[in-house]
Amino acid sequence: MASQDKHQTEKNHHLIQALRHAFDGIVTMLKEERNMRYHTLAAVLALLLGVLLRISTSDWLWLLLVIFLVFAAEFLNTVTEAVTDLLVHHQYDIEVKKAKDVAAGGVLIAACFAVVVGLIIFGPRLLNLLNLIK
Repeated sequence: MASQDKHQTEKNHHLIQALRHAFDGIVTMLKEERNMRYHTLAAVLALLLGVLLRISTSDWLWLLLVIFLVFAAEFLNTVTEAVTDLLVHHQYDIEVKKAKDVAAGGVLIAACFAVVVGLIIFGPRLLNLLNLIK
């Protein structure tokens, strides 16, 4: 369902047109960005674990928050990389390196937060399961 107007230079005129472009962006991220595929796999595993462990509504909210926070950070990191590479024609520039490093740091911070939230939500439940098995 890729959008047909690949050479569009003006603003979207309709919501459907905007949604198609957004969908294209998501598909592009999944196809071209290895780390996005890793984040997606981690999210699917966390969601499955949430279902299996029957986490509470508030835990679901935290889990979904960190999943979408990591996704958003990864999208912004990819935008930063693409735009800065375009600006310097893929040549090394210390300011571009700084921008890319800061954007990657943002993804790392979001991912660390997701791990902490995951440990808070799943840690006690998994320990209880281990104790029941023993």
